[in-house]
Amino acid sequence: MKSPVNIVAAIGLALGGVFGLAGTLLTQRNLQAASWGIDGAGLVVATALLTLKFFRKGNDVVAAGFLVFAIGESIMLVGTAACLVESVPSFAAGTALWSCALLLTSAPKEFAGWVRLVGIIGSILFGITAARMFWGEQVLPTSSPLPFFAYPFLVLTFAGWISTLRKTA
Repeated sequence: MKSPVNIVAAIGLALGGVFGLAGTLLTQRNLQAASWGIDGAGLVVATALLTLKFFRKGNDVVAAGFLVFAIGESIMLVGTAACLVESVPSFAAGTALWSCALLLTSAPKEFAGWVRLVGIIGSILFGITAARMFWGEQVLPTSSPLPFFAYPFLVLTFAGWISTLRKTA
């Protein structure tokens, strides 16, 4: 992982995974918002860099997946400082885009099989979550079973992406 792009992207993904999960588990709203703010900023930087990396590599579908992820995460950042109920519209849009992004990055054979599998499972779970919100159901970012049980699949996907970055120049 000698490439500065890989290092920065891996750090952004790690920050996203750690602070995203922390924000979901925290109950104090200001700490939750701060955690999700760090999470979102790290993921936007990471996925923007990965968009360029995979575009230059000629893998347009994976690059598009990272671009869609960056857009979705940016939309989610809009609601991060609001109360949970007020964050639902941006969260709904963001989870819909996460679902698409995970599918785009997981469908091609760019990553290891296990990374692709957890990415596809995450895509399905976030797709269901988004559909429920667009159907009018009140689903908060901390609701259980979904999206709560979808987050580990997202973080495992990040771990797989980091692992891939560590092995490449």
